Amino acid sequence: MGFFSKLKKAWASPEDAAQQALDEYKREKGLDLDEPAKAEPAPEPVSEPATAPEAPASDVAAPTPAEDWQAGLTLALRQAEPRLSQWLNIIVEGVDRKGQTLWDRLGFLFKALGAPDAEAHDFIAKFEAWLDDMGYDAVADFKSELQYRLALALDLEDEEDERDRLFLKLSEGISKTREQITKRIDGLLSAHSSLDDDFWEEFEEILIMADVGMEAAGQLMDNLKARARKAGTDNPDDFKDILREELEDIFKVPKRIEAVNPPEVLMMIGVNGVGKTTTIAKLAYRAQMQGRKVLIAAGDTFRAAAIDQLRVWADRLGTGFFAKAEGSDPAAVAYEAMDKAVNEGYDLLLLDTAGRLHTKANLMEELTKIKRVLGKKHEGAPHRNILVIDATTGQNALSQTKLFNQAVGVDEIILTKLDGTAKGGVVVAVTLQNKLPITFVGLGEKMEDLRPFDGKDFAKALLT
Repeated sequence: MGFFSKLKKAWASPEDAAQQALDEYKREKGLDLDEPAKAEPAPEPVSEPATAPEAPASDVAAPTPAEDWQAGLTLALRQAEPRLSQWLNIIVEGVDRKGQTLWDRLGFLFKALGAPDAEAHDFIAKFEAWLDDMGYDAVADFKSELQYRLALALDLEDEEDERDRLFLKLSEGISKTREQITKRIDGLLSAHSSLDDDFWEEFEEILIMADVGMEAAGQLMDNLKARARKAGTDNPDDFKDILREELEDIFKVPKRIEAVNPPEVLMMIGVNGVGKTTTIAKLAYRAQMQGRKVLIAAGDTFRAAAIDQLRVWADRLGTGFFAKAEGSDPAAVAYEAMDKAVNEGYDLLLLDTAGRLHTKANLMEELTKIKRVLGKKHEGAPHRNILVIDATTGQNALSQTKLFNQAVGVDEIILTKLDGTAKGGVVVAVTLQNKLPITFVGLGEKMEDLRPFDGKDFAKALLT
């Protein structure tokens, strides 16, 4: 059962998590657990500053009663629908600006959800530093970012409200592709009274214009025709449902073993210019928000400024960083980075690799060597080879996938710049021809714009 499922179960149980948080607060203050919370009485006014006499050594300081907001917040959280958006609305109610009031309330939310105090303090400190860097003060300006970070930190991304936000972002990101495909399909459906040969021929043209490609388009059409026959229909009114079901099947991700022998090692591969460096930073950001200790290693020692770019990102994010001099053997970088990750207790190693070499050496041979060295140093590594491809390159993305998969094996794909192209049909082509899962898509420049890819949502957003 996921964290959120457990949370909802706990929230409805007699030993309510929020009540436990309030009880713990009272214990810390030395209060009677049965005593109702009272506001602290205001001090008596004095005519001039005075120094209170020192209490005898035997006296014990009186406990400070729990503030009213603690009890009120507990009741409000208990009564709210168990959704992050609802809880956050309660937390920020009456709070217009950043400050200690907001930090206290966020800390209470973490405690109510059973998160360790250290994680709460770390989250708040990093978020406060980010607000200072960005110059944000009003809650209205940063509430969306706060909800996103909380969803990652508390493992609530599967929550319905957060999934709605993900779907909206995906739908906005593929608007150019949707305009290219869906409007043409609507015109096609209105021009035909049956799914005849002319219909399929025109539909194939639409797919090719969207950069699905000849081979993938033919395969997709064969599958769709078979579905229509099985459903016993040639009615154009049924076509979108048939296409949506087929796309959902194409994007189904096969089950895989998630467990790894820590630290987990991700080898990032892809040609230059696809956004690999930024993607590494975004993955590191997500992992850190989820409480993982991350090490970034600069294995692209050939491209000018590649090392410096990664170092800047590592400094910004506060992750670990490992690099050797420009022109060093990438396999040596991988070996020593792996050593650092193991010895210093990192949870995740993100290893950058070259997209091309400035020598006559073969890139694929170099990547194979890196993979072999990692496996010798840490059995099972790399746990995943992640190929980063640029959606705007269309058919080139297909050839890149084929080459890298043949050379070192690709476990999953991250598709960048999907928001910048009208040829998002490459998503279908890459998956259909290579049987590889797309795990994330890039939908913008911000850290939060690297989004988990869901084939069902993609099909729904594309054909809405």
